[in-house]
Amino acid sequence: MTGLVHRARRATKAIALAAVLAVTAVVVPQSAVQPTDVSLVKIRHAEGVAVGGADVVWILAVGSDARPGQDMRHARGDALQLVGINTRTGSATAIGVPRDSWVSIPGHGREKINSALYFAGPQGMAGAMRNLTGIEPDYVMVTRFPFFEDMVDDIGGITVTNPRRFYDPYLKKEGFKRGRIHLDGYNAMAFSRIRKGLAGGDFDRSANQQRTLRGIHARIRSQAAKPGFIERGVMTVMEHMATNASPAELYELAQAVAQVDPRRITTCVVQGRIGFVGAASVVFPDVAQARRLGREARPDAALKHC
Repeated sequence: MTGLVHRARRATKAIALAAVLAVTAVVVPQSAVQPTDVSLVKIRHAEGVAVGGADVVWILAVGSDARPGQDMRHARGDALQLVGINTRTGSATAIGVPRDSWVSIPGHGREKINSALYFAGPQGMAGAMRNLTGIEPDYVMVTRFPFFEDMVDDIGGITVTNPRRFYDPYLKKEGFKRGRIHLDGYNAMAFSRIRKGLAGGDFDRSANQQRTLRGIHARIRSQAAKPGFIERGVMTVMEHMATNASPAELYELAQAVAQVDPRRITTCVVQGRIGFVGAASVVFPDVAQARRLGREARPDAALKHC
């Protein structure tokens, strides 16, 4: 009996590390596979995670549209999701931000938020998110497209609930039907990346990315007991990851994710209006809403209103 408990604890620690990477690894535009497909950057003020206390840890997930040979941490960002985890209650939330949101970037004036990664790296992206929502993430995770697609295939695909039928003539000509659908790696990418076929454009796309996050989290939890599933996933992630966080921090972060209850995950997308700055099409985000979401979620990583 003691051996079973010990193995269960080891499995929980392993899945937690896989989950913290998987739950925040969202789709990014297509690029070539590079030796480092995931980068977890600790922001200067972060002091680690006190699991079991009342701490809330924030992770900003960013996709990178880096082309072959480019540094993925200094390219245009995409698929922006600010994920909060409450280590005491097991709740979690994701605040999605459209990539063309016109915001203040520390040291670079007002630009599209996706350019913050290009201008100032993960730290600049963290600052831009702080200016918009009032929350500065403790960690910024940057990912490449190939890692995401392979990861979804490796876990056997995911299931999402799609609220509307939509399609894209290039990524998914036959489209996605309404209702519960199973997605392999490519289709999870397409589901999360398509925006022109959606009535709400980038706002609806961000919501689909959040549905993908839920699907990944649910799939990992459902497969955790299978022999070798967790070990294979953790090894794959670590082989492709670069980080300035210590092993102890990764362990604490893993513990935090292990406590997330799928029933206590809430999500919301920052709304706004489409407009122009010069000839560039941008999103003027609803800053009041973004700040309200930040204030509401900051204490406990939970949203009661969207």
